Amino acid sequence: MSNKLTYLDFNEAVNKSLELVTSTTLTQMVPLLESLGKVVAQDIICQKNLPSFNNSAMDGFAFKYEDAGKTLNIKRVIYAGDKDEKVQADLKEGECYKIMTGAQVPSDVDTIVPIENCKDVTKDLVTLPTQIKKGSNLRLKGEEQTKGNILFKKGEVIDSSHITLLASQGIVMVEVFKDISIAVLSTGDELKEPWQTSSEDEIYNCNSYALISLLKEKGFTATYSGVIPDNLQSSKEFISNLKSYDVVITTGGISMGDADFVAQAFLENGLQTAFHGVNVKPGRPIMMGKMGKTTVMSLPGNPLTAMVNMHLFAIPVLKKLQGCQNFYHDIIKATNKKEFKTKQGRVNVVLGLCENGGFKVTRDNKYGSGMITALYESNALLVTNKQTDCIKCNQEVGVIKFNNKLLNKQIDIFN
Repeated sequence: MSNKLTYLDFNEAVNKSLELVTSTTLTQMVPLLESLGKVVAQDIICQKNLPSFNNSAMDGFAFKYEDAGKTLNIKRVIYAGDKDEKVQADLKEGECYKIMTGAQVPSDVDTIVPIENCKDVTKDLVTLPTQIKKGSNLRLKGEEQTKGNILFKKGEVIDSSHITLLASQGIVMVEVFKDISIAVLSTGDELKEPWQTSSEDEIYNCNSYALISLLKEKGFTATYSGVIPDNLQSSKEFISNLKSYDVVITTGGISMGDADFVAQAFLENGLQTAFHGVNVKPGRPIMMGKMGKTTVMSLPGNPLTAMVNMHLFAIPVLKKLQGCQNFYHDIIKATNKKEFKTKQGRVNVVLGLCENGGFKVTRDNKYGSGMITALYESNALLVTNKQTDCIKCNQEVGVIKFNNKLLNKQIDIFN
């Protein structure tokens, strides 16, 4: 290995990381309620018109539009679930149907008026309003979805709205891409697991817990595979047992310290490095590449830096590998609420809190890469360009939200 890291341009590193992987082709059938968060493996076609029959959107009266403003006899009441003779088209002149929400609408009426908009309503008679639009409150067969339409495209991530539509089609099994396998590891003999006793000279291994929980939040399942030993030969042997995974994610051991053997151990296991070091702060010592069929993501050892790099680099790559159609970050426009400085000549990643259209930098952008609390205090990342030295107050910025912290006060959503 070289004795000096060459820091790659940030945008080039993002592109190289995404070029590392192609979407998985392995699929499986899963029950509908177990499909949440998984990725649709093929286009899903509408099997049944939605709605499957003309029905009423209101409790009211169904009538012919030309009878608006008239007093009509109520032929009968039609309830949701009624069929056959109950929904026959047999109105005579001067008649209407009383109908309930969701009930099937006979073919000889074209408009429905809510009960509360009518006058002089009795058991047998009703006076209709004159001002009503033709076709009001009538939901037509297939107006939402028509049989043969594509409901969902391959690559969509299933959420509750997908499940609602799938259930409306009577679909109980869904073909999804099989979950990719992810191993998460840490490095450092000084690490102790949270269930162990830690002296003042030792630290608890929070990185692996952070990464695995983040991956779970994003819909992935990861296996904690332990701590890589802090010597080259042991590291090499340890890593050789990880090649069955689709992805291996490590934290620490890839800078230029005397005890940082991880990068070399990966290279001796056949790693083809895409890049090692990016001109970004925090997060410079990040390494990505391929070890056979396994994608390797080696992140910095500091918790804050590791999590920032997971959001910026790793999550989009994992989404693409899992077969997601949309894997790029969603950039939200916000107004910066407090001026802060950044350093020119590199891309700066700034933590902040984004709420109600505003972005407020965390701790005036003065926090160390080893901090943990700063992550808790933030819900968004702002990524500068290399020319930026200051973000002004009231300047419009683009931010990446990485979680949805609830506000501790009500905001006006009806402005």
